[in-house]
Amino acid sequence: MVTIGFDIGGTNTRAGVVDKHGDIVDVEETHTPHDADGLTHAIVELVEVLRRRHSIGAVGLAVAGFLDPDCEVVRFAPHLPWQDNAPVKQLLEEELELPVCLEHDANAAAWGEYRYGAAQDADTWVFFAVGTGIGATLMHHGEIYRGSFGTAPEFGHITVVQGGRACSCGKQGCLERYASGTALVDTAVEIATKGGFEPCTLYRRAVDKRATGNDVVAAARNGDALALATMDDFACWLGQGLSIVSDVLDPELIVLGGGVSADADLFLDAAHEAMRRNMVGSGFRPIPRLQTADLGPQAGMIGVADLARKLL
Repeated sequence: MVTIGFDIGGTNTRAGVVDKHGDIVDVEETHTPHDADGLTHAIVELVEVLRRRHSIGAVGLAVAGFLDPDCEVVRFAPHLPWQDNAPVKQLLEEELELPVCLEHDANAAAWGEYRYGAAQDADTWVFFAVGTGIGATLMHHGEIYRGSFGTAPEFGHITVVQGGRACSCGKQGCLERYASGTALVDTAVEIATKGGFEPCTLYRRAVDKRATGNDVVAAARNGDALALATMDDFACWLGQGLSIVSDVLDPELIVLGGGVSADADLFLDAAHEAMRRNMVGSGFRPIPRLQTADLGPQAGMIGVADLARKLL
């Protein structure tokens, strides 16, 4: 018997059938509806399609949002229509007549890496996801640490610059406004306006605010000086953030995931050095290993399907 893992994004919803070895053997995808009833219906439809081809035992959903400590209720999901303590687990179990597992998307990806990827031999370690924003998971002795109210750990919204860049969370100067995929554009604009980069290919797109994070990465790969300076700044901020992770949690391993990690060759060494340099007691204590995730963007789907297997 196999399980289904859902990766629910703001644009698309993907459902993958995952076997006991962590292999995705079948996938279905649909557009993500913008209303709660529509999203529930879309999930049910995808499960029914996959049920015709496989013997499904349970369903898992990786959700980008705040869940209650029991992982039954979605308290808030900024890019999904589930809000205000939506009882998603109960609703879906009634519709599907199958056991349903809810999990935070970073936790789901971390579990996938722990079971089948880069963290299989780790005891105390952190999954640090860098994409549009920053998400993180702490695992200790094979368990996900959730905190008292189910939201730990939250590193993306630690204030690193007082009065700094405005963040969608309502604060200013959050780490993810300097060390995320979306932050690359703001950094490129700031560096460009200081002058000296006018001949660069990226310059005009940056100052006209037409550049994307992907544009910055592509330009960096082509040796564009503005893009390379942007990636250097990103690496410094990421390293500072990881030094906070190291000082607070003292992990043996940090696994870097999320969309930005696909281009880690542009910044990983510099970020590791910045982490080492900013850690308390640097030079007199062990430094956590820093490596990229093995499972890539499939980690959350694989992880939450494996967590759902516990319900069989």
